[in-house]
Amino acid sequence: MVLGSLTGCGGHGGAPADGPPAAGRTPAVAHAPSHPAPAPPATLAPGPGGLTPVFAHGARTGEKVVALTFDADMTAAEGPRAAAGERFDNPGLIDLLRDLEVPATVFMTGRWADEYPAQARSIGADPLFEVANHSYSHYAYTSPCYGLPTVAKDDMRADAARAFASFRKAGVRNTVPYLRFPGGCYDDASLRALAPEKVTAVQWDVISGDAFATDAEAVAEQVLNGVKPGSLVVMHCTRSAAPVTDEAVRQVVPELRRQGYRFVKVSDLIRTAAGS
Repeated sequence: MVLGSLTGCGGHGGAPADGPPAAGRTPAVAHAPSHPAPAPPATLAPGPGGLTPVFAHGARTGEKVVALTFDADMTAAEGPRAAAGERFDNPGLIDLLRDLEVPATVFMTGRWADEYPAQARSIGADPLFEVANHSYSHYAYTSPCYGLPTVAKDDMRADAARAFASFRKAGVRNTVPYLRFPGGCYDDASLRALAPEKVTAVQWDVISGDAFATDAEAVAEQVLNGVKPGSLVVMHCTRSAAPVTDEAVRQVVPELRRQGYRFVKVSDLIRTAAGS
């Protein structure tokens, strides 16, 4: 479902062409041809009452496109576990996506970027990927939410801004103005608190079930059974919490391609939904 009208989809901002030189004058330096600026990432206009808009899937008609998204989760309290050897990253999954040439959107917590800055920078420098906000430390923005600790309402905007700051510190370049709520949990209060950040909240319509799963075939089957044109699939990029995701992706990608699907990033899916 797309809530609100779509914005940020168009407009190439190239400079106007140079006019002819004045009579009797020859330009001393030839002007290089102007090139249009890249289109900004597609976003949604604010929802009713100026609330942060929410996007869950793209258009159901037209081209068969699907967006795979991967949550790179890590909380502020999990640093000692990472120091003890637990892996909250999954570089093998990222390498697999590159090998399969699958564009994807990685929803990253700021704490993850702090823990794995080289990987965050590598993902964010690769045009195959885009990096979106998954809060700073994966604390919920409303309660109850799967037992997650909760960010205070007055701290929500600062929490999201802190994640973006971590991306900048790590050198992430391909950052998009999207935020996925931890646990997918939100309410009007959280949408109102984040409105000044001018982000689009991104949900999903296909749950992969890869979190804590041990059966890659079951995960793949759940994805394949759920995907429709315009679908947005949620998966994870954390080895300790989602150990079979890469194997599931290895099964999902060729099958969806066999069915005629094309993989896109969330920004492409929103732009496709806008019809622009």
